[in-house]
Amino acid sequence: MRRICLTLPTNRACAATITALHEEAAHAVAHFDVEVHLLVLDSSDEASRTEHARVLHELASPPGVVVHHLDETRQRDFLRRVVDRAGLTKPDLVLDLMLPADVSYGACTNRAFLIAAALGCDSVHRRDSDSSYQILDGEPVHPIHHELLSLGKRAVDAVPGVTRTRLDPADVYKPVAMVGSSFVGELSVDIGEIRDLDPEIYYEVVGLWAEAGTPDEQRRELVDDSFVGAGTDPFTHDESTLGAPDIWRVDMCNIGLDHEVYERVPLPPATSTIGSDYFLLHLVRDATLPGVVHNRNIVNYYTPERRTGPGFTAYQLRWTKFLLSMLYLYPVYTAMEEARGALLDEHHHVRAATIAGLAAKSVSTDRSENVRRLDVLDRCYRQLGGKYAEFANHLLPLRERLLDEAQADMEDFALLIEAWGPLVAAARSERPVRGVDDA
Repeated sequence: MRRICLTLPTNRACAATITALHEEAAHAVAHFDVEVHLLVLDSSDEASRTEHARVLHELASPPGVVVHHLDETRQRDFLRRVVDRAGLTKPDLVLDLMLPADVSYGACTNRAFLIAAALGCDSVHRRDSDSSYQILDGEPVHPIHHELLSLGKRAVDAVPGVTRTRLDPADVYKPVAMVGSSFVGELSVDIGEIRDLDPEIYYEVVGLWAEAGTPDEQRRELVDDSFVGAGTDPFTHDESTLGAPDIWRVDMCNIGLDHEVYERVPLPPATSTIGSDYFLLHLVRDATLPGVVHNRNIVNYYTPERRTGPGFTAYQLRWTKFLLSMLYLYPVYTAMEEARGALLDEHHHVRAATIAGLAAKSVSTDRSENVRRLDVLDRCYRQLGGKYAEFANHLLPLRERLLDEAQADMEDFALLIEAWGPLVAAARSERPVRGVDDA
């Protein structure tokens, strides 16, 4: 029997999502020979955490579903033991990278990876608190069904479970490292209002995440394809493709990853940076590991706090830091694309040291392109006026700090990759996880 980790990192009230996730865990044990560890990593306020604990306590878990609800105190206790056991040279820094004070999409998922290792899980399946499941004939459409059909199998053995195959013959005996899908509903990044206010400014602003030197036509194609997911068409029947995964059709709210990937390389731990959790999608594709992309799309929606006042400012800052992060990620992505299968050893394991070296090298990238990005963002937001002009004023005194942070974030990523192997080994030695609040 396989152990898997179905995880929900959250920093907001989401009792309904937790209940729906519990139903997905029950679906998994009803249809597959698995033990599901339902892991809620809870960074929400005390009232929300109390409500989450009550909901989890009242849910009737079927045999094979084990629920874990960890607040940040329990997460930190676990991480401290793991960091100490790993014998790292900078233990306090690594602990901060794993559980920073600010929001980090990569760090919260990295914590799930280590806890999954401690629980002896073979895979991690991530969902988000601002999403829900589609409904077909009155029943929720659970992505985990596709994930468990293929994840971890040799590609040749996963063929019967998919609709079509587009495998390179050289990859048929490699393991399926990723199974994922996208979302329907609102844009994955809350910038649709900019498009409504001024489509041309939207193209200019969103185009800032393209690599420097991208031709205008390709930049516009990138913008058209960015953050839109699978559109709005409802789910009617299953479709799935096995092969080199189209990572433009996969979202981190709807993904399963095999342990052979996330136990080799973590996600960038950058704080207040949208998109910092997508690195492994690029790694799977560029390392020529097979994946499955299916159409059980999650429903994406927005919580209201990100559109007004402090919530708007915080979200736009995360968007800005995402744009700046690309300066350092693109050289790594390009090098991985060029290396392709050389990123794997003879056992189809990712060469983590190679990735760490690429990350460390990219730190020296000239930051003039990021200065330009901030200039363009400032001009465009002032043209939009209103709260966008106010954000431009907010951003002005932060420019140098943000430029420094973008560079430091990549330095931290290189450091964490080097520490990751010892951290995973130490986490395995902590099994079972102590201090877990079993709801």
